Amino acid sequence: MRKKFLIKSINLKYIVATALCGIFVFALCLSSSKTEFVSIPKDNITIVVDAGHGGVDGGCIGSFTKVVESELNLIFAKNLKRQLEQYGFSVVMTRSNSDGLYEAGAKNLKKSDMKKRKEIIESSNCDLVLSLHMNSYPLETSSGSQVFYKKNSNYGKVLAESVQGQLKNILSNTTKKSAVGDYFIVECTDKPAVLVECGFLSNKQEELLLQQKSYQDKFCYAIVCGVVDYLGVSY
Repeated sequence: MRKKFLIKSINLKYIVATALCGIFVFALCLSSSKTEFVSIPKDNITIVVDAGHGGVDGGCIGSFTKVVESELNLIFAKNLKRQLEQYGFSVVMTRSNSDGLYEAGAKNLKKSDMKKRKEIIESSNCDLVLSLHMNSYPLETSSGSQVFYKKNSNYGKVLAESVQGQLKNILSNTTKKSAVGDYFIVECTDKPAVLVECGFLSNKQEELLLQQKSYQDKFCYAIVCGVVDYLGVSY
C-alpha cells in the first residue's frame, strides 16, 4: 500500500508515466556506471541530504592523507544534491558549509547539533532522508560502503536495501549488506531515513578512492539509482 508520506499529492494522470519512467531508469541504473540523467515526473518529492559532522566535530581522520571526514561528507552531499536535482527531486541540505549546526554557547555541542538537524528534517516536510558519513576501524583491511536504517522501519529497510543494492551493482567494491543502525539521524524521524557509510578512511586504498572526483560522481549516482529503485518499489 502506498504511504501518504512518500507521495504527497500524486496526480492520477502521472501514475502510469511515472511507473514506466521508473522502470526505465531502474534498468539504466543497473546497466550503467555513467552519470546520465533522465527527466522523470517526481510530483514534488523532497529529499533531505545530511552531511554528517561539521564545525569542531570533524568526525574521523584519514589514516594516510589525514583528510577530515566532515569535509568529505560535505563534498559527497553537494554532489548528491546536484545529481538528485538533475533528476527532478527537491533537495534540502542540513548544512551547506563547513560549520556545525550547534548553537553558539551550547553546553553540549553534539546534542545541539543533532537537535538542529532534526528541526530541519521536520520543517522540510520531506519524503526521505539520506545521511552521508565516512567510516573508520582499527583493522586497516576493513573496507566497503554500508547503509543503515532504523529498527522496525519497513520503508527505511526497503530504502536501505535499494541503495545498498545499487552501490554493489555500480561500484562492485563492497560485499556488505544493509543493516539496522542505532543512529540519531535515522531515529529522529518517522520518514524513511538511511545513513550511508561511504567507505573507510582507515583503509589506504579506500581513503584515496573516496577523494577522487570520478569515484564521488559514481558513488552519488549509485545512491540516486537506489532512490529511484526505492520509489518504484513503493509505488
